[in-house]
Amino acid sequence: MTDTAPIRLLLVDDEAALREPLAEYLSRQGFDVAQAASAAEARTHIRDETPDLVLLDIMMPGEDGLSLCRHLVEAKAIPTIFLTARGEATDRIVGLEIGADDYVVKPFEPRELVARIRSVLRRAGRAAQPTDNELFEFEGWKLDPLKRRLIDTEGAIVAISSVEFRLLMAFLEHPRQVLDRDRLLDMVQGREAHLFDRAVDNQVSRLRRKIELDSRNPQLIQTVWGGGYMFAADVKRTAA
Repeated sequence: MTDTAPIRLLLVDDEAALREPLAEYLSRQGFDVAQAASAAEARTHIRDETPDLVLLDIMMPGEDGLSLCRHLVEAKAIPTIFLTARGEATDRIVGLEIGADDYVVKPFEPRELVARIRSVLRRAGRAAQPTDNELFEFEGWKLDPLKRRLIDTEGAIVAISSVEFRLLMAFLEHPRQVLDRDRLLDMVQGREAHLFDRAVDNQVSRLRRKIELDSRNPQLIQTVWGGGYMFAADVKRTAA
């Protein structure tokens, strides 16, 4: 995505009566919108052209939105917003826990969805644009924010979701500082995620499994009881 190119959205929903008018509305707002009626169609589209953000219905025949979301955030690190008719808090929590960036409950006001899209993209953009060509190094690991590439101590690339990336960036930009859950949720998930404190705990657990030698005895991301979390390692910034 460049400054002049339109933002590419992929709208995944099996209900054509909702999907097609919504795609038309989003196109009028200046987005480049592709449509998919199933997870299988979405996977095919993503193989051909990676969107900047995916709008994803949870309840679809065949592979559901939760399964597809796991693929999007773990393998592709694509920002994702759930579109769900479910009103239960549990379903929204599950979506945030597996790495979705936000959710909108149907029926929704299209203008609100546009605001959510722009908010998620702003958060993703801020996290991905520190000093030009700068790497973060810690305990033999490297993070390239511009490429969103995490490299382990052996030089292998470790897959990281968009939420995990923003969480790690928050820690690397504030090493040896206690970050409480409210602050982390605001930095990583944005508005309304503060309703689900469990979401940040689950994302920390997922990140620990990727960067800690023993996630059950974490040395890098330490829990500060009653306070939140602290990244307990020195962080060095170097030119890429």
